[in-house]
Amino acid sequence: MNKGVSFLETGIHNTSEIGRLKKVLLHRPGGELENLMPEYLERLLFDDIPYLKEAQREHDAFADCLRQQGVEVVYLRDLVAESITDADVRADLIRQFLEESGVKDDRLRESLEDFLSALPDKEMVSAMMAGVRKTQLRANSARLGDYLSAAGDDYPFAVDPLPNLYFTRDPFATIGTGVSIHKMHTATRNRETLFGKFIFEHHPDYRNAPRWYDRGETSSLEGGDILILSPQVLAVGISQRTEEDSIDALAETVLSESKTFRKLLAFDIPKSRSFMHLDTVFTMVDRDKFTVHPNILQQITVFVMELDENRKMKIRQEDGRLEDILKEHLELDKVTLIPCGQGSEIDAAREQWSDGSNTLAIGPGEVVVYSRNYVTNRALEEAGIRLHTIPSAELSRGRGGPRCMSMPLWREDP
Repeated sequence: MNKGVSFLETGIHNTSEIGRLKKVLLHRPGGELENLMPEYLERLLFDDIPYLKEAQREHDAFADCLRQQGVEVVYLRDLVAESITDADVRADLIRQFLEESGVKDDRLRESLEDFLSALPDKEMVSAMMAGVRKTQLRANSARLGDYLSAAGDDYPFAVDPLPNLYFTRDPFATIGTGVSIHKMHTATRNRETLFGKFIFEHHPDYRNAPRWYDRGETSSLEGGDILILSPQVLAVGISQRTEEDSIDALAETVLSESKTFRKLLAFDIPKSRSFMHLDTVFTMVDRDKFTVHPNILQQITVFVMELDENRKMKIRQEDGRLEDILKEHLELDKVTLIPCGQGSEIDAAREQWSDGSNTLAIGPGEVVVYSRNYVTNRALEEAGIRLHTIPSAELSRGRGGPRCMSMPLWREDP
């Protein structure tokens, strides 16, 4: 991969959480939500079953909110379809998708290949995302074996759905002028990163992007743990879903090959579902203002990773208040931490469950938030933050907020 290309050639420019957002990648929820079943929610890493029609209406309101602020919205399905530049790429996508879906049975694999190959590009990508029911394969089949294969066990899917896809932040992340394509913590979600692989290998607008991390690595890294605090400072959470070996590899590549980043702060956060990613407990809303979960206000451990004068990695541990750590490394005179739920134990727990700390900045001091987190939203307004409030009754059932649902492709410098 050519590391010397400019951001104009890579189609990517993302050097801050708060730079004016100009282009963003979303995924409009689709048939994958209608393929959720209560007995398989745990398998698919989902907590509930959103009502698709309402979830789409809410998601459209999110996209419209962004467009009204001058943000260009592009969709994952479209970018993947535009990456299918010839018949060989298409065949390779189908082959890798079925391989990573764990399809072992030869007859079933052949049926799925026939089913997917017969669809136009966008419909094929949608089918991959939605999952394939066994009944879909036998609907137009003239082979008795397809009926018997579909009835062969009680599991109803030939290929599992990908319900977490509308959280586009996790499978890959844009950092500076490059991208990290992730090895997800669970096999269930790792197939999502295949779409990123094809976009950043074949899409005419993005195939020149430097690769800071690759999905073929052995340890997990997820986008919700990556925050770009400034053009010089990257933050990554050591979390339930992101391992320290991954952070070592990312730091080594980004600090040695990017044009601007000089320091990586590795935040050691609790390894639990409620602290799943760094951005569920901590996001940047202005140059000197941050939303936080009240539980990380007291003490936190951060590992500061930098290259020395010989280009060798050096790491030092810092223990202290989040406020002091941010002031030091971002060279700020003052930092305001805005606690989720205004610090109330009950309100914070409730609104943390629906991602009250997970805001999407579209410019300095201007963020998108869920309407349901009204206590936290009031605190943000009192801190001088301008809010764009979107409906969230169904989208929030997936346990992710506006930041989780968006992958910035282009931000102006802060």
